[in-house]
Amino acid sequence: MTVVSSVDRAHLASLVERERAAYAQAHPASRALFEQAGHLFGRVPMTWMNKWSGGFPLYLEQAFGNRVVDVDGHEYVDFALGDTGAMAGHSPGATVDAAVGRVRDEGGLTTMLPTADAEWVGADLSGRFGLPLWSFTLTATDANRWALRLSRLATGRTKILVFAYCYHGSVDEAFALPGPDGEAAARGGNVGAPVPLAETTRVAEFNDLAGVEAQLAHGDVAAILAEPALTNIGIVLPDPGFHEGLRELATRYGALLIIDETHTFSAGPGGATAAWGLRPDVLVIGKSIGGGVPSGAYGISADVAAAVGAHPEADLVDVGGVGGTLAGNALSVAAMRATLEHVLTPAAFEHMIGLGTRYTEGIRGVVVRAGLPWSVAQLCARSEFRFTAPAPRTGSASAAAADDELDDFLHLYLANRGVLLTPFHAMALMSPATTQADVDLALQLFEEAVGALTGSAT
Repeated sequence: MTVVSSVDRAHLASLVERERAAYAQAHPASRALFEQAGHLFGRVPMTWMNKWSGGFPLYLEQAFGNRVVDVDGHEYVDFALGDTGAMAGHSPGATVDAAVGRVRDEGGLTTMLPTADAEWVGADLSGRFGLPLWSFTLTATDANRWALRLSRLATGRTKILVFAYCYHGSVDEAFALPGPDGEAAARGGNVGAPVPLAETTRVAEFNDLAGVEAQLAHGDVAAILAEPALTNIGIVLPDPGFHEGLRELATRYGALLIIDETHTFSAGPGGATAAWGLRPDVLVIGKSIGGGVPSGAYGISADVAAAVGAHPEADLVDVGGVGGTLAGNALSVAAMRATLEHVLTPAAFEHMIGLGTRYTEGIRGVVVRAGLPWSVAQLCARSEFRFTAPAPRTGSASAAAADDELDDFLHLYLANRGVLLTPFHAMALMSPATTQADVDLALQLFEEAVGALTGSAT
């Protein structure tokens, strides 16, 4: 693996300083709001919102489609899309109509009573992902947590197998890396882990079937929790045959296979599960299915349902640890139905994936012309460049290619000129509202940024 070495670091530092100064000068209202937010932990509503290269976040005034306007009046073409939560676009019309109807006309935002929309959403998810039974949450994190509890109950085992640098929200078991002795060790920065990771988790590298089998051979793994592709450490795509091997190993060693499609839903109407023919026992999804209204879901096979049902002592209807007061509420379910029925349609995905391909090919062309040892990976409507070539095959290899200073420069350069990438990494996501002109603008700015970086700017 070749990590970029052709960048003049002193020149890069001066570019970052220049872009940070421009960012601060252009956003006095955002900066003032940030400095006044003394009653918020970290000065933001949720601590992740501090992940901004300019030293303070943009403050939102309004957002529609793939456009965001900040409190200083600047409009942006948004490829971050709430880090996938707004993949349907900001405030899509059908979702807004359904939400307003529920709030204003029908009432009962949350009553702990089911609505007719719930069965429609469950049937739609079954058609998209192939699993027959569904339950709703407000986040994919909760969907993962509840799926893990059910997996332990169904198998009688205690441990979860995850992949290094995976992303499953804030699920405790997922913040693990392979330790020097093969046991799970906590990722750096893991906040307040309840127990040592080795007590709950086994971990392997993505695309390493031999490593997966070595962990499963201990006989204590209830479930393999996997993204179809790693998505939060750059995009790490599966090798040919990896998922077929993963399914076979899970079956052979008596572990359930949980596929988390929360980010990989970008692969099409049925996510990577439908696009690649995956066969999970449990599937988790969240973020985008509610069009921005907090929503999540997990689906289970008939076999898993039967295994859970064989434990009448398990309290699934009260305080057994699976469920939540606001989950499945009428507003959330109405938003999911509208988004799935009218927004994230097969035609929308065809449009989004075409733009994802245009973006990916454009980024690759810029990198090749500049002679930079970088790579770009595409997951249909989702694309991301990485400062290494060839593209990493494991999470650890992708993590080793991180370059915070390059990330800061490219994010700031684009943001200062009206284009947003997700602040957590260099991901660009297409929405139904994204246009070819939007993609071409991002490519133009990326090429200008690379020119400034390499000294080839005209």
